[in-house]
Amino acid sequence: MVGPRASDVLGRVTLVTGKEEFLGERAVQQVRAAVRRHDPEAEESETRGADLGGASLGELAAPSLFSSTRCVVVRALEDLPEESVAGLLDYVAAPVEDVALVLVHGGGQKGSGVLTKLRKLPTVTEVKSAELRASEYPGFVATEVRTAGGRIDQEAAVALVQSVGQDLRSLAAAATQLVSDFPDRTLGVPEVKQYFGGRAEAKSFAVADAAFWGRRSSALEELRWALDAGTPPVLVTSAFAGSARSVARYLAAPRGQREGDLARELGVPPWKVKTVRDQSRAWSEPAIARVIRAVAQADADIKGAASDASYTLERLVLTVTGLREQK
Repeated sequence: MVGPRASDVLGRVTLVTGKEEFLGERAVQQVRAAVRRHDPEAEESETRGADLGGASLGELAAPSLFSSTRCVVVRALEDLPEESVAGLLDYVAAPVEDVALVLVHGGGQKGSGVLTKLRKLPTVTEVKSAELRASEYPGFVATEVRTAGGRIDQEAAVALVQSVGQDLRSLAAAATQLVSDFPDRTLGVPEVKQYFGGRAEAKSFAVADAAFWGRRSSALEELRWALDAGTPPVLVTSAFAGSARSVARYLAAPRGQREGDLARELGVPPWKVKTVRDQSRAWSEPAIARVIRAVAQADADIKGAASDASYTLERLVLTVTGLREQK
């Protein structure tokens, strides 16, 4: 993905909004990279919205003894105190020429008033990092492949999402790896399967698939294969999250839809509609809601290194298969 130029960010304000952490962080890093290309000695500073006042913003933007060029990142803008809004808007209306200010808002309604005011100012460029719908992940893969200088067909992009899961950071890395290892070739399903398919690689979605079918022993076995083969635990929780979303959407979808329409609503390729339909027969809405909470907790535990990943994922498998049996 082509990043901004220095002229796009210096003396301007980049507003990063949305809940997708990977896309938001990429936008921040692209601004920093543009500033460093312009001035390798540029200074970087960072603060949070809750700590931002008129005086602190002035200090962050002020030139240092070493460089007048600065990149200032303000995270969690939604926590900006009401008394600091006017000072921030005054700065944004006339930003310092050699300063790139990045304001990061995590999404949601909190702080939406200041967003509305910022969007009206001509010095502001907004970069949205909204969470992707399930149907948008293959398109994300295709974009990543093109950015890396390669080509991929639609079926292969879908296969990569099915194999790797819906963690954008992992998908981006997988796309880059495939382009690097298969240069000057349109990537197809065989290339994806060579790296990410089959039992030897113990695909993370195979663990989730077995669990949502209620096949406890098979899911635990697939999980051991996955972890022994080096599959990142976050890919397993991502696969569980994708399966849970598909089932939840099917349970909430109006009946009698054509398969193509249903596939678009579920955010899955048409060939997977039957699988989701069959799996959903054993699930109730309360049970799948509990699964979604269990997956979120397991994902938080893994990312926070709060517990042993193997134990966390085994417990998740047992929770999911147990909830299915309780329908």
